[in-house]
Amino acid sequence: MKRREFLIALPATAALPVATGAATAAPPSPSDKPLAPGPLEMPKETVRGEMRYRALGRTGEEVSLIGLGGHHIGRQKEEKESIGIIRAAVDAGITFMDNCWDYHDGGSELRMGKALRDGYRKKVFLMTKIDGRTKKAAAEQIDQSLQRLQTDVIDLIQHHEVLRLEDPDRIFAEGGAQEAVLEAKKAGKIRFVGFTGHKDPLVHRRMLEVAAKHEFRFDTVQMPLNVMDAHFRSFESMSCPRWSRRASACWA
Repeated sequence: MKRREFLIALPATAALPVATGAATAAPPSPSDKPLAPGPLEMPKETVRGEMRYRALGRTGEEVSLIGLGGHHIGRQKEEKESIGIIRAAVDAGITFMDNCWDYHDGGSELRMGKALRDGYRKKVFLMTKIDGRTKKAAAEQIDQSLQRLQTDVIDLIQHHEVLRLEDPDRIFAEGGAQEAVLEAKKAGKIRFVGFTGHKDPLVHRRMLEVAAKHEFRFDTVQMPLNVMDAHFRSFESMSCPRWSRRASACWA
């Protein structure tokens, strides 16, 4: 794929890796009032070629500011086109690979696994997500993702779409998904653990509360931040400033 063709295809496939480090102490209750945005120091940034890189959450790993969206690379009619987009992205300096167990019934992971052959895997930070809320379901999904992605180790696994107030309790319950994730990490199948959500910042705060009660700190927290965020259930005003004072600054 030529550079011009890649730049045309990129807007439909790029995902911005927005992640902050987990809080260092028990987070406040959901009843706390939102904080007004405060001044934040610009995080350390590295520039190589035409790409910028920053540390991702608490992982200590440096990733590109632009990530490749896993859902979008499963939309192309021809598999070879998806593979071409992924490899062109890596060649252009993108290192953050997004994916999820359920994207296109596993098709996105299959295509990414094929694209990361021939030495491309070692050039990227590979993230995928799981939807299972029980230990059994989560363990099965992790193993399926490893197989589809054709790798022995996934850099980051995230509990996906933590949207309901009861989701954190289900994940951390006895026999819940977190048990499978911790076992997979101990076995060397995954390196870091995070969670995502797209609906309500209060659910994010609830997830951090429950994790703190179980003496667990997430390596990443992924959330939607965009120009419309300030107008409805703002993650930036209700979650991000508070956490950024205790951990990594919440910069995309």
